[in-house]
Amino acid sequence: MGQIIIRNLDDRIIETLKRRAEAAGRSMEAEAREALRRGTRLTADERVALIHEMRAIVASWRPVGEPWPDTTAMLREDRDAVDDPYR
Repeated sequence: MGQIIIRNLDDRIIETLKRRAEAAGRSMEAEAREALRRGTRLTADERVALIHEMRAIVASWRPVGEPWPDTTAMLREDRDAVDDPYR
């Protein structure tokens, strides 16, 4: 895990973190981690863009309309190739 040092924080930010940490029953460090985690979530637009990227990658694996290969046959072929080293 990485570490980060943040200098010159406004005193109000520190006090807010302290109050939130106390209310949540955790350390100020844990509260700061949670605040950073919440603040770095993907936006809705970023999530949609990621979904489109993933769909494009999957679509590139086979031509449109072509069925997925029979993976059972592929596994058997690989297994048989291991059983027969001269194949």
